[in-house]
Amino acid sequence: MSDEEPIIVLENVYKIFGPNPRGRAFELCSAGVEKDEVQHQTGHVVGMRDISFSVNRGEIFVVMGLSGSGKSTAIRTVNKLHDVTHGRVIVEGTDVQQLRGAALQAFRREKLSMVFQHFALFPHRNVIDNTAYGLKVQGVEKDDRHEAAIEALAMVGLEAYAFNSPRELSGGMQQRVGLARALCTDPDILLMDEAFSALDPLIRRQMQDELMAIQSKLHKTILFITHDLNEALRIGNRVCILRDGKVVQIGTPEEILTEPADGYVAEFVQDVDQGRVIDVEKIMHPAVILDTNLTLAECLGALGERRGGFVCGTDGRPTGMLTKTDAATALAGGSTDLASVLRTDFDTTSPAARFNENYAAAGRGIPIAVVDDAGLLVGELEPQEIMEEMGRVEQLVDGFEREVFL
Repeated sequence: MSDEEPIIVLENVYKIFGPNPRGRAFELCSAGVEKDEVQHQTGHVVGMRDISFSVNRGEIFVVMGLSGSGKSTAIRTVNKLHDVTHGRVIVEGTDVQQLRGAALQAFRREKLSMVFQHFALFPHRNVIDNTAYGLKVQGVEKDDRHEAAIEALAMVGLEAYAFNSPRELSGGMQQRVGLARALCTDPDILLMDEAFSALDPLIRRQMQDELMAIQSKLHKTILFITHDLNEALRIGNRVCILRDGKVVQIGTPEEILTEPADGYVAEFVQDVDQGRVIDVEKIMHPAVILDTNLTLAECLGALGERRGGFVCGTDGRPTGMLTKTDAATALAGGSTDLASVLRTDFDTTSPAARFNENYAAAGRGIPIAVVDDAGLLVGELEPQEIMEEMGRVEQLVDGFEREVFL
């Protein structure tokens, strides 16, 4: 999670490719002329137009867009693989675009590492030497850099392959070496440009899991580029969607899904499984907690409009559940004893759990207890409200006029 301290800041950045980027092409672009028209009139290609965003310390910030949206151009301004036409790129207080020569080289070596789509491993070096290459460039002694490389390889589960050749590894394993190489120098910042895009879907998902597991331990600041919205929403703390070199929307995965800024974003999110993004905390309610000294009739009255309530122990943990249906049935049969109709087979979930983790429990049609990490009851989730929330998102998306991708 981020602590809201900006580490990477792009301020009103333009990048125009061509022989005279600061001439008429920039004038047209900054005046709002569309990308294709700028190219038609000047022969220059607009990569980025007035892009601003910040990446906070310890977060995975995902920049997402289709081909030509400017996402890879944006990441390359952070380590000055691209000069900018206009604007500023600040990394931990350093104006990156002002760096030259040895200062730029030192910044690239010490502050950040980059993981590319294509593994970019040296075929003539074994895995451990590929992993330790950044430390070798820094002048670290062989024993020390190999020790650091083994630690990095262990993070990605490849320490056993340290002395193998890259060609002996699968594509997914080679990409793991690329990630280990980036981690080996212990950089503050990881730049990941379509890092998993060349992998098969299953391996890609495993790499996403690997990255999130590593991030939970190391808390790096990660700027991640992808064209896949499902990937963006799965791994990102926040997501920035680009189109034709412009920012369309920045938000949390849930905000992107439930509050699309326009029809372009809505077009993307309509095919996303909302259940993988929306969490329980969004729609859970305060639980009805029943006193065991109440009669069954009094408990039924206490439920009000809720479908069920919970009995808790003195420690605050739920021990039983009364559903409105069970209470009504028992009363109709002449019973007044609460204990006789309490259920213990209720399901539990957590506020941070996703909807899709609760589909099976929701299928039972009875309330789900929401408990915190200590097992204390903090709320309840009504199964039908999961479906209602999903339907609300679909209606919201359908409310936008469908836009055709260019």
